[in-house]
Amino acid sequence: MGKYSDSAEWEDVIPIPQDDGGPNPLAAIAYTEEYSEVMSYLRAAMAKDEKSDRALRLTEDIIRMNPAHYTVWLYRADMLFMLQKDLLQELEWLNTISLKHIKNFQIWYSYHNPQTVKETAFLALMFTKDAKNYHVWSYRQWLVRHFSLWDSELPYIESLLQSDVRNNSAWNHRWFVVFARHTDPKKHSIKKGDADSEVPLEILEREIEYTKAAISTAPQNQSPWSYLRGVLRKKGMGLVELKGFAEQYADLEKEDEVRSSHALDFLADVYAEEEHKERSGKALELLARRYDPIRKNYWDYRRSLLGLEHVGA
Repeated sequence: MGKYSDSAEWEDVIPIPQDDGGPNPLAAIAYTEEYSEVMSYLRAAMAKDEKSDRALRLTEDIIRMNPAHYTVWLYRADMLFMLQKDLLQELEWLNTISLKHIKNFQIWYSYHNPQTVKETAFLALMFTKDAKNYHVWSYRQWLVRHFSLWDSELPYIESLLQSDVRNNSAWNHRWFVVFARHTDPKKHSIKKGDADSEVPLEILEREIEYTKAAISTAPQNQSPWSYLRGVLRKKGMGLVELKGFAEQYADLEKEDEVRSSHALDFLADVYAEEEHKERSGKALELLARRYDPIRKNYWDYRRSLLGLEHVGA
């Protein structure tokens, strides 16, 4: 017998079994007996729209077996508010589940609960286990915006980048922290990257210098090169303004000494901006032939936009 069928607490409930389409279903899912039983009691409870402590414990059992069950999460959330449960206590329980099921989307959706800013410490713990977890980063962005944690968040991001300058998720979050505070999400998106007069000039210049320093640490790291392009666009500057900086890492006259394929890409755009088609084509040729041949077709396409021939095999 099962946990629920033997329980005096649930003796008044008639479980509703799974209906797979008759006695001989074409493709029945092979649930365990334990899971089948607990789900049959869930169906019965939901059919009566029961909101009770026992139903809350029922959802806890199901979530431990199947943390991706979206319907159960919604049912649980409704009960938490209906029963006026302590939401801080619920967050503590969620934390234990999160550490076991790091990638689970439904868990992080349930976190959107404006009760505490202490969650940042827990999220830092999550990042030690999975530094690029999309759901955790999304939740952290919500937390920063909701509680206006802009000033305290930047030092944290800098500590992450100091530990791993190649953490592209941290670079993405830095962009959010620096620019989202100057953006009304109801009117326009920070993703557009257009020149923005609302961002103070000193912040833009700070970000340029910070990114240049990060590139000097790891020139072959794509993230800061992409970030740099975005900041220049925000400032309304052309890439040509940092031509000299990029040429430190990729001198077309010294093919054997190129230190960054991303600098070559940057310079290809710089030279195109200056209408130096041949030099732009040379940078793209080096990428296609030597420094990024796996994307040769892409670099050849870029050369075709300049009216140049493809690079030979």
